[in-house]
Amino acid sequence: MIIYKDVITGDEMLTDCYKMTNSKCGLFYEVEGKTTIRSDTFDDSLIGANASAEEATESNDPGSVSGCDIVLNHNLQETSFNKKTYGLHLKDYVKAVKLHLEQTKPERVESFMASCKKEVKCILDNIGDFQFFTGPSMNPDGMVALLNYREDGSTPYMLFFKDGLEEEKC
Repeated sequence: MIIYKDVITGDEMLTDCYKMTNSKCGLFYEVEGKTTIRSDTFDDSLIGANASAEEATESNDPGSVSGCDIVLNHNLQETSFNKKTYGLHLKDYVKAVKLHLEQTKPERVESFMASCKKEVKCILDNIGDFQFFTGPSMNPDGMVALLNYREDGSTPYMLFFKDGLEEEKC
C-alpha cells in the first residue's frame, strides 16, 4: 500500500486503494471515492459479547456519519473558502510546493508552474462547485483538497495537488 502525505504538513491525505487518474494538465490526482454512512456505535456482538437480560443497559439513539469515504478514512477536515480567500491560499501554497520541488525534483518545477496557471483558473471559475478539506492537523499552510461530484450527482471525487504529495510505502 502507498500512503500519500502532504509535503508541507506531513498529514496523510489518501492511499492508493482508490481509483486515481491524472487531471488533464497533470497538476492533480483525481481520486474517485464513494459516499458512505458509518455508525458511531460499537456492536458488542462483533467481539462475542452478550448483554445480560437482567442487567439494565443504557441506550442512546445510534449516531451515524455520512460522507465521502476518502474524507472519513483519512480524517480530513472541512474548511471553507470563497474565490478571493482560496486564491490567496493558493499563492502561498504554490510557492511552498515550488520551493519543495526546487529542492527535491528541480526537473518538475517548470511543468508544475505551467500546469498551475491552466488548472487553477478552471477551479477558481467554478469555485462554488467544490468543498475544501485540509489534513487532520488543520494546518493552514498545507494542502487543501477539493471535493466535487460527477455528473450523476452522487459519485464523489477529490483533487489533490500531485506535486504536493509524497509517497510512503508501507
